[in-house]
Amino acid sequence: MNRTLVAVLNGTRARFLILEPVDFPESEAGPNLIEQEALINEENELLGQDLWASSKTGRNRGSGGQSHSYDDHRDNHLVEFGQRFSHSIVSRIQELIESHQIRQVLIVSEPQMLGILREPLSAKIGKTVTISELGKDLCQLSAHDLHEYLASKKLLPSRQDLRVLPNS
Repeated sequence: MNRTLVAVLNGTRARFLILEPVDFPESEAGPNLIEQEALINEENELLGQDLWASSKTGRNRGSGGQSHSYDDHRDNHLVEFGQRFSHSIVSRIQELIESHQIRQVLIVSEPQMLGILREPLSAKIGKTVTISELGKDLCQLSAHDLHEYLASKKLLPSRQDLRVLPNS
């Protein structure tokens, strides 16, 4: 069985799971999706008022009660934070590929983060492994529920539950 890494992520969190074969397939249920670690994007986790010195501005009042708005470029900073987080994710994926002899990588991510990840991921590891994608935020699922969902979409092999039959 090819070793498969599943990276499940959104703008705030990235979880890395490896599909592990069982030692005794004739008597154990498997394969099992085992979580290795998680990364947190602390910049994105902060609330707007904690991240910025002041709340969203742009409501300066001119004479006569007219307001003047201006762009404080917060959206540009948020994109930059996402790109920094994506580089951390790609680096960690690359390390896991090398340390666990991974042959397939499945990226499960909200579509916006998937778009940010696509270029650096294919540039760094696209030539060494097969990369598959699913544009959906599934970070909240447990490893077992995630495995079942991905198996139902034919993205991972289904887990074989073995039941011992009584001797006749």
